[in-house]
Amino acid sequence: MSYENILVATDNNVATVTINRPTKLNALNKATILELHNAFETLEKENEIRVIVLTGSGEKAFVAGADIAEFANFSVQEGAQLAAQGHEILFDFIENLKTPVIAAVNGFALGGGLELAMACHFRLASDTAKMGLPEVSLGLIPGYGGTQRLPQLVGKGKAMEMVMTAGMISAEEAKQYGLVNHVVPQLELLDFANTIAQKIIKNSPIAISQAIKAINDNFKEGVDGFKTEIKSFGYCFGTQDFKEGTSAFLEKRKAEFKGL
Repeated sequence: MSYENILVATDNNVATVTINRPTKLNALNKATILELHNAFETLEKENEIRVIVLTGSGEKAFVAGADIAEFANFSVQEGAQLAAQGHEILFDFIENLKTPVIAAVNGFALGGGLELAMACHFRLASDTAKMGLPEVSLGLIPGYGGTQRLPQLVGKGKAMEMVMTAGMISAEEAKQYGLVNHVVPQLELLDFANTIAQKIIKNSPIAISQAIKAINDNFKEGVDGFKTEIKSFGYCFGTQDFKEGTSAFLEKRKAEFKGL
């Protein structure tokens, strides 16, 4: 499938999705959000794709925010619908994907860009990256999950400060607060992401998908993550991956997981 706003490349069981609107600092618009949804939906169905890396084109920006020109004249109802559709089509969709998604934050991740990175399962950043939620400087609040996911990652107090000041933090600060897992030189970012992806690929894709669901359920209102863990743990016993993993361990050999 061809896209106008993103690039998709696959190599060695890893798909790299690159948001490619460099003249707009990779800002998210409706078309890009839909293309990202279609790309992730397609990659999720491809069994050979075991990890997805999401990044931005160029050296300046991962995603520098939403395309403000698209919604500057929206009504109350249109604004609420914009947020709701964004959650469903992309941000919640990525968070609940069975295939691990790593955000490789290569530059500015602001507003919807940071929200997109936070929807991924974890984040890596270049040492040049800057992150923030500047929406209140526009008379808005974060509408794509920022007020919910940021406190989960950095704590309530720091999230309040970041949202209310509309300021940016450096990659090293983001690592300090738990917003990103690793910071590396920009030229090494994608190689480092691939190194982590290869470590993930060695393990059972079914077990990983069940772990993603169990961890996510811990943060969902009205859902008991412990019950999800128990159910998912039991589910794994009925898979071929479990039989292969335990057999390989007992036979002192490398497991070859099929995702079955």
